[in-house]
Amino acid sequence: MATIDGRPAKYGISLKQLRELMEHRGREGVTKIGEFGGIHELCKKLYTSPNEGLSGSKADEEHRRETFGSNIIPPKPPKTFLTLVWEALQDVTLIILEVAALVSLGLSFYKPADEDAPVLQEEEEHHGWIEGLAILISVIVVVIVTAFNDYSKERQFRGLQSRIEGEHKFSVIRGGEVCQISVGDILVGDIAQIKYGDLLPADGCLIQSNDLKVDESSLTGESDHVKKGTDVDPMVLSGTHVMEGSGKMVVTAVGVNSQAGIIFTLLGAAVDEQEAEIKKMKKEAKKASKQKSLTVDGNTHTQIKGIQAPQPAISEGTKSESDGNHVPQSSSSAGAETGHKKEKSVLQAKLTKLAIQIGYAGSTIAVLTVIILIIQFCVKTFVIDNKPWKNTYANNLVKHLIIGVTVLVVAVPEGLPLAVTLSLAYSVKKMMKDNNLVRHLDACETMGNATAICSDKTGTLTTNRMTVVQSYICEKLCKVLPTLSDIPQHVGNLITMGISVNSAYTSNIMPGQNQGDLPIQVGNKTECALLGFVQGLGVKYQSIRDEIPEDRFTRVYTFNSVRKSMGTVIPRPNGGYRLYTKGASEIIMKKCAFIYGHEGTLEKFTRDMQERLIREVIEPMACDGLRTISVAYRDFVPGKAAVNEVHIDGEPNWDDEENIMTNLTCLCVVGIEDPVRPEVPDAIRKCQRAGITVRMVTGDNINTARSIASKCGILRPNDDFLILEGKEFNRRIRDSNGDIQQHLIDKVWPKLRVLARSSPTDKYTLVKGIIDSTVSENREVVAVTGDGTNDGPALKKADVGFAMGIAGTDVAKEASDIILTDDNFSSIVKAVMWGRNVYDSIAKFLQFQLTVNVVAVIVAFIGACAVQDSPLKAVQMLWVNLIMDTLASLALATELPTPDLLLRKPYGRTKPLISRTMMKNILGQALYQLVIIFGLLFVGDLILDIESGRGQELNAGPTQHFTIIFNTFVMMTLFNEINARKIHGQRNVIEGLFTNPIFYTIWIFTMISQVLIIQYGKMAFSTKALSLDQWLWCIFFGIGTLVWGQLITSVPTRKLPKILSWGRGHPEEYTDAMNLGEERFDSIDSDKKPRAGQILWIRGLTRLQTQLRVIRAFRSTLEDLNERRSMHSLHSLRSPRTGMQGPVGGGHPLHNFNLLSPNYNKHRHQRQNLQSQPQSQHASNSMLPSDISYIDEDPQQQQRTLHNGRTSTSISIHVSSPDPVENPSFSGIAHDLKQKIRDNADTQYNGQKDTRI
Repeated sequence: MATIDGRPAKYGISLKQLRELMEHRGREGVTKIGEFGGIHELCKKLYTSPNEGLSGSKADEEHRRETFGSNIIPPKPPKTFLTLVWEALQDVTLIILEVAALVSLGLSFYKPADEDAPVLQEEEEHHGWIEGLAILISVIVVVIVTAFNDYSKERQFRGLQSRIEGEHKFSVIRGGEVCQISVGDILVGDIAQIKYGDLLPADGCLIQSNDLKVDESSLTGESDHVKKGTDVDPMVLSGTHVMEGSGKMVVTAVGVNSQAGIIFTLLGAAVDEQEAEIKKMKKEAKKASKQKSLTVDGNTHTQIKGIQAPQPAISEGTKSESDGNHVPQSSSSAGAETGHKKEKSVLQAKLTKLAIQIGYAGSTIAVLTVIILIIQFCVKTFVIDNKPWKNTYANNLVKHLIIGVTVLVVAVPEGLPLAVTLSLAYSVKKMMKDNNLVRHLDACETMGNATAICSDKTGTLTTNRMTVVQSYICEKLCKVLPTLSDIPQHVGNLITMGISVNSAYTSNIMPGQNQGDLPIQVGNKTECALLGFVQGLGVKYQSIRDEIPEDRFTRVYTFNSVRKSMGTVIPRPNGGYRLYTKGASEIIMKKCAFIYGHEGTLEKFTRDMQERLIREVIEPMACDGLRTISVAYRDFVPGKAAVNEVHIDGEPNWDDEENIMTNLTCLCVVGIEDPVRPEVPDAIRKCQRAGITVRMVTGDNINTARSIASKCGILRPNDDFLILEGKEFNRRIRDSNGDIQQHLIDKVWPKLRVLARSSPTDKYTLVKGIIDSTVSENREVVAVTGDGTNDGPALKKADVGFAMGIAGTDVAKEASDIILTDDNFSSIVKAVMWGRNVYDSIAKFLQFQLTVNVVAVIVAFIGACAVQDSPLKAVQMLWVNLIMDTLASLALATELPTPDLLLRKPYGRTKPLISRTMMKNILGQALYQLVIIFGLLFVGDLILDIESGRGQELNAGPTQHFTIIFNTFVMMTLFNEINARKIHGQRNVIEGLFTNPIFYTIWIFTMISQVLIIQYGKMAFSTKALSLDQWLWCIFFGIGTLVWGQLITSVPTRKLPKILSWGRGHPEEYTDAMNLGEERFDSIDSDKKPRAGQILWIRGLTRLQTQLRVIRAFRSTLEDLNERRSMHSLHSLRSPRTGMQGPVGGGHPLHNFNLLSPNYNKHRHQRQNLQSQPQSQHASNSMLPSDISYIDEDPQQQQRTLHNGRTSTSISIHVSSPDPVENPSFSGIAHDLKQKIRDNADTQYNGQKDTRI
């Protein structure tokens, strides 16, 4: 028989049996494990030991991987470079340009036989093809640049992804030692230790548990915490969160075989099938519409294979959209996007609205340009000169169209999203070095607008290295560590035993790595301080733990924010039980009836003594910034009971916590010091100087909190501030009915600096109150730090949530936007600096871009009207567009942050995107450039004594006149790029120029390229080589922008009207516009329905969308990976950010599986028809996609909800289960889910899938 590591190679249980085992819940699970002979027998079948774990040998690990799989879910393969090129080509403006260029190419070779053209023209004519080819080449350059940007970003984020995945570690027992291993290395048969705050990485069965409660909402949709235990419900599942307690489990399923993995693979498969189905559907729908237009009258329906043929009534715009101008987007990003934040980031919302508005203006002017050029040409040729139509004139018309399209290309600021993306990507990369691991890209930029930070105390403001520095035992207050001989023996034994047993066994003190290093604290830091106190007394806590292993515990009351204490019940050697408890001293004191007094004599602990103790011991400790903890105990004895014992007959009711935790005997009070981090006071000063209010929210005693807040500088002398306890805070913000009122919160928060003894709910209430408040002029943007599971809601609600990388629980990290890898408050200040830098980089780019936009569009338009030709040719405009969009966004988006950024106040939510200073610069520079260009256009030929380029024949060669105009325009643009580096009206625009190599490299590169284009571009760029003095004129006009910039700076901004600032108002106004024609245009109000032209225009913004999509893909990749890492995509989709709080359809797995049907028109039409048809016809039509009847769904209950203004059919898929305790089996759901997705493959919107769960 084959053996591995001295054990048989065949396991006593197969993969299939384990998968089936994990589908049982509750009592059924207990019975099922019983059938295998109990949990210990199951461990034997898997060749593992409940106490020793796996052996940890390589051969054994490999064999387990081969047999049961590894704990990873394979990611979707990244898009190839060619796919990205194809996506970039989908842009409508580019397609129009390509077609026009091809037509122009064709016409340049087309020679009608009957033409008797002059010989000279033929000389010129053979260059006619160059322009068409040049446009094609420049389009290819633009496409490759776009695709390359997307490609490098995707690669960058895969790297980030693997880093985040590597960060996630889990405690398992191997070879009898507890070790932290990467989640991907967990194997079937591993013995894993689970504790409060963990996100479970694999499925398993409990071996032992204490007070374990798990949040399974990510799988079942049930928001209630499920009690787990070996005799109630021993099955724990991957992707669920441990909300309370601790335990040990044997891993039974990993990766794709775990419950979360099964759903994951199912969704992936469903998505692929859906893509194939949709393609098929679209083809059939096309056929159907063709057939229909031939055979059927407008209002009757033809059904081909059960697919509703599109209505002819659909406007042209919608039709072009359904014919698919784009490739369906990978739905993984669509899914993750759905699960994203409560709203788009403020900046992105403002930018998109701006881009759309500029686009509207640009396209209007582009259309006008084409119309004017064509009308002028026709009037001049056919009316004035009275010439007959010649086929070669088609070429002229195409040229006019190309000019119009080029104006549009220049007008649409595709560079904006690119600049945002580049700037964010660059910042995120750099922030990693500053210990900020950014999980949601937009958090980086939002952080720059933060006006308030609500910070935890422990670990963020303090070092989280706790030590006991004072103790009060038997009426003796020691300011130094006592020795065991100073304490009466029986009291000493009770204290050391009480601390060693009544703390999580995962909390340990390890020796330092090198000699002389401080010991390493592992686990809960407060418990480590107490264990250090025991060691200081000269007692080995581990030997006490070895005598009383965890499986001998009768009951554990784990620490939570409500109890603020922890209790452990153990059996006494001579019968009965002993309860040890520890916790916040004022809370434990109230439950004590006895105390050990002088020389260890037992005394009654009266109310007066309690008050004296609090006044003389606990408060002075707290005022020194110490956290005070009391340790107490109580004995339950079967025989005769002493004064402080309680007599029992049989086992007490441990669930009656009130009565168990009373009449305790107090053993000691200790003061634990957690020193303030040395760099925090300076960081907080920087925040205050930058206009950010720092508030401390802590569960500690009010005196401790006040002391630490003063040391940090949160409380400054002579300031008007409030320090409240949670109870008082609640009393002030609630009305007589106990409801929270915003106007009452508004009275409290502006002055509140410290909130002590607060619960997680208080933290959430405070954050929400500040965010929703309209008291301050610019609306507050709030950042929150948190490390505990209970901080989740506040972290999610905040604009930016910071989780602690070291001390933080998995749940907190899941809810956060940025993870502080060093748990340090000063890293938050760096995040603020980077965030402001992003905002400023984008503003710099905007200032530069808009100047060029305005000038190029006006020059092309007026040139077309006045000279019947645009002074800037199509290829030239494309070159300007390339400098402007791609190169400048790279140059301006990569400026490094300077400390000066922290000297200004934050912008807040409602600050205009383009300030009056920026608008002054934009309009001022545009004016200068227009004056110079029109001056050159109309009188330049006279001044410079060259041949005029106005009124040339269509096929005439390039002139020096127009070349000078083009060159001057580029020079002015290039020098204006230097001006654009400053946006707050600083005079010295050169300052810091040479600290940014990317900027000056790109600038020099552009300049050299321009020289080459002018001197050697010839026909391709419509240029003619210039002489040296002509070059000097061009550069002179260019440098003029720097001088003019100084003049503009001298104009006082305050005198300008406020109307000049753009982008005011609350971001809510912008967020609707964000979805660029996705949800935006499916609003139900018919009066808001756009015209076909608008829809077409929105399609034309696809390029912009593509780059916005990159940002989204960025973010979604990031979210995807976080979801994949924790293997529970469903959890994030249900998180409060989706706005789908709580179970909608009760406790059904995947309770609200919405498949959105985007063609609202179509379905509305169908529904009207259905209503008007008789019953029999209704039956035949019931197979239409929007009217499928689903499993277990009562027709009356079938909700048709409107989601973002689109029709959506809500499906509740559930399997009825006889016992309410048990959660339904997953295999059935898997099958049904697959079927549903298939049936509803008609969920195509704008070429992008939208399957929402």
